[in-house]
Parts: sequence; structure tokens; C-alpha cells
Amino acid sequence: MKTLIKNGTLVTASDTFRSDILIEDEKITRIGLNLEVDPDQQIDVTGKLVLPGGIDPHVHLDLPMFDTVSSDDHYTGHKAAAFGGTTTVMDFVVLDSPLPEGERAVVREVDFHYSVDKWMKMAEKAAIDFSFHMNLTKFDEKLAKEIPSLMKMGIQTLKVFTAYNRRLRIDDGSIFKALQIARDNGMLVMAHCENGDVIETLTNQALAEKRTSPIWHALTRPAWGAVEATLRMAAMAEQADSPVYIVHMNAGGEVDMLEYAREHGVKVMGETCPQYLFFTMDHLARPDGAKWICSPPMRTEADNARLWEGLNQNILQTVGTDHCPFFYNGTKPILYEGSEVAIPGKELGRDDFTKIPNGLPGIQDRMPILWTYGVNAGYITPNQFVAYMSTNPAKIFGLYPRKGALVPGADADIVIWDPEKQVKYGVIHSHQRTDYNLYEGWELTGYPEKIFLRGKLIVDGDEWKGKSGGGKFLKRSEGQVL
Repeated sequence: MKTLIKNGTLVTASDTFRSDILIEDEKITRIGLNLEVDPDQQIDVTGKLVLPGGIDPHVHLDLPMFDTVSSDDHYTGHKAAAFGGTTTVMDFVVLDSPLPEGERAVVREVDFHYSVDKWMKMAEKAAIDFSFHMNLTKFDEKLAKEIPSLMKMGIQTLKVFTAYNRRLRIDDGSIFKALQIARDNGMLVMAHCENGDVIETLTNQALAEKRTSPIWHALTRPAWGAVEATLRMAAMAEQADSPVYIVHMNAGGEVDMLEYAREHGVKVMGETCPQYLFFTMDHLARPDGAKWICSPPMRTEADNARLWEGLNQNILQTVGTDHCPFFYNGTKPILYEGSEVAIPGKELGRDDFTKIPNGLPGIQDRMPILWTYGVNAGYITPNQFVAYMSTNPAKIFGLYPRKGALVPGADADIVIWDPEKQVKYGVIHSHQRTDYNLYEGWELTGYPEKIFLRGKLIVDGDEWKGKSGGGKFLKRSEGQVL
């Protein structure tokens, strides 16, 4: 099957130029002006932009939390991603035990292979290509010896937490050992940076004082804890001579720490998310403030501005979403693909902010929102947009140039982008399986028109042509430090 995309303007992380693209089966085979071929189909994209498919390095699908589960699974979340221009996502495997439920709390024996197999089973319905990171939420000598086996499974990343005491956090000594193991095996440690001890103290004090509204989620997780933990992770990475990737950077001070560490030769990289560019903790003080609860929380307008500077000045490396949606009111069903769906959501914490599931929808929103309010607004260039949305994640996470590139030999993951299309965005456009959208009513100029996954057209305007099971698991190799 040969598909010729004619008369497009290609936008890569480094260049913008007029060209045709020839796709043969799943791969890009030729790029150039006025290609003379006899294709099976030809698509004229005059006036449109041609981008590599987006790569979201940070999503949570089918994630159990409190007494519910994130409302997008590995089909619905993938479908939503595709409508936003993303063709590859990276989820996080929860480190679990093969023991029966009642025995897990007593023995706490966890297993990498069991956990990965469990996530692979859930991902059999994948609609776009995907890969996994491994949450390293327990650490002992047995697990330490087994960490290199993840590379054989195609997983080159470990995520550690400096928060969530007695649930997800491991101590700094264990994090340091994990960094050393990663260094010796071509792996990468990712870090969620907050101060778990301060959060625990402030949360207990707030609850004792009966301060239970959503705003207290932000007030008990101070930005300084994120700033301090970011520098601490960078310091440990330097001492271990190992790279580290800081997820969901949300505070301006974190950008300062990232810039400082990188200027001093530390192999540290940073990711932010759209919610931290546009919203503040004031949104949590609204009557519907639970919609904006995520961890870490939103900060201030000054933090928004510094994060934009971090993108504009190439201090940051990627923009993920931390997509982890929940219904705002899970007692009322929504219609999804013709069936009613209701999943318990943020109403679970109606009277206690600590019981509100932490997470937001965003997997579809990322690219359209950042194009209008990032590129069109002059904060970032179209080439930076492609770097943050696609090319940099592909390089960091061992997928480049198969993904994140418009070059011969790359997978034909291609987005045809209409830079003039105007959309009044919101739930009506969203395929995220939840009952609200953070960007309701926002005016967009520039929107994806056609999405190809390995040469197959899976989104054509408003029409879904993809399918459950159409995605492939991507085994990753050692990535690059950018």
C-alpha cells in the first residue's frame, strides 16, 4: 500500500520546509518535492502542516486510586490521544504482587514480570502505540538484582517518588542505589518531586482543624517542597553519575533548579504539563474546585510564567500530560460510544480533600491547546512545539528515529494539521471518557485534521477509523540525555 501526501509544509524539531511524503505500508520511504510515484492513494494537503505524531511520555490509564479507577482505559484514552494528534503514549506499571489480595499486605512481595504482564493484559485493547515505565515503589536487594531484567522487557525507565509516605515513596538511599543501577544498565530514573514529610504533617494539621475543602489540597503541598526535592534529586543524580528526568514540573523554582543543575553539568531533564501553564491554586477555591485536583497541585501565575520561560528558553525538555481522569460526578452516567458509563469519581471526596481522586483529563487537549496558546501566542515556535510534543520524548525514551521524526525509515505516524481551523473547544470535542473538560469554551485556532498511525488513517476529521487492538507495544532501548 502506497500513500502519497502531497504539497505539505513539514514541521520538524529543527526545520520547516515544503515537501511530499511517500508512505509504503507502515513506514515513511521518501521525502522530497514533486515526488513522482504511482500511489494507491494521494492526499493533497496544500495549506496544511505535516507533523510527526505526538508522543505523550506521561499518562495513567486503568489506574486504581482510592475506591475507584481512572476513567480512561487503554482503548478510550488512546482514542482520545489520537484525536488530539498523539500516536504514542507511555503509561506506568503499578508494582504489584502475584499473591492473593489478603496476603499482599502481610508479605508485600512484589514482582516485575507479574506486574508488567498484568499491564500488558489491560493494554490488549490499545488503539495507538504504547510503552511502559515501571513504578519503583518498593526496594530491596532481591528487587535491585531484578531491575536490569526490565530492559529485556523493553522498559528502560524507573519512576521513584519523594512523596506518598508508606505508599509509593522509597528512601533516598534506595533512590540513590536505583540511580546507580540505572547508570550501569542504560536506564533512566524518573522522579516525582515533593516533600512527603512536610505534606504528611500539613495534611494531618489541616484535617485536625477540619479544613477539608479542595483548596487545602494545594495548601498542604507547598511549592518549596517541590523545589527542594527537585534539587535533591539532581544532586543525587550527579553523585551517582546517572541521568534523571523530573516529571510534571509545576513550580517556577523547579525551573530555576533545573537551569542551575544543567549549567553545572548535571544530567537532569524536566517535563511540565499543560495544567501548570494555565491554571493556579485559585481554581481549587471555586465551587467546582475538585475538577482541578491533581498532584502536584497548580501553583501561581508567577509559576505559570516561569514555566513558559522554561519552554521558551529550552530549559525544559518535554510537555507530558499526567493524564489521569476521573468523573467530576460519577453518580451521573455519560454516553460513550453509544453506551452509558458512570465511574465513581471526585464526588468521593465531597467532604474531605484527601479522598478526592488526584488527576485530570488532558491526553487529547495537549497539542491543540499548546498550539493556540503556545505557538500562536508566541511563547514557543512551531519547531519547539514539535520538539516538546514528539521528538524530545522519542529521543529521551529510546524510540528515536522510529518515532518522533519525519525521515525515511521512520514509522509513518503523521499528523496533518490545519493551522487555520477554528474550534470552540470543550467536552463536545473531547473523546476523553469523563464528564468535564478543563478548557471548556476556549477558542482555538489550529487543529489536527488527519492522523496516521504507522501509515493507517485512524482519525479523519471527526471520524474515528482506529480500532481496539490496533496499537503495538514498543520495546525501548537506551535513550539520549538532552
